[in-house]
Amino acid sequence: MSFDPKRDYPLGTRRPDLVSTPGGVPLAEVTLDALRAGRIDASEIRATPATVRLQAEVARSADRAPLAESLERAAELAGVPDDLLLAVYTALRPRRATAAELEEWAARLESHGAVKTAAFVREAAAAYDERGLLVHA
Repeated sequence: MSFDPKRDYPLGTRRPDLVSTPGGVPLAEVTLDALRAGRIDASEIRATPATVRLQAEVARSADRAPLAESLERAAELAGVPDDLLLAVYTALRPRRATAAELEEWAARLESHGAVKTAAFVREAAAAYDERGLLVHA
């Protein structure tokens, strides 16, 4: 059965067959009892890139393009290591990084397949430069 973003929302209720954990555990098996019994662990209680992309399709079908774009970036970030995410987040705070450092972070994001997020970091660097919010080496 194909996915219809207007008909199949909310996914967990209408199309649970499309939702699984990063390890492939079906949504129906993600329960507190399963967690307590050790059948799944905390790392399995995360959205997968595929599920977040489906949510982006839902947002786009509801004419919520900015939300869809944010969800598409989130889908990219699901596969990025947590320590890299935290470092990029810190670097994006005003007056925390130079333009060159932000470019390096963008390149690292691209190396993890986060192309849209890398473009977002570059856009932020340009905006920070215009507003005097970059560190100047």
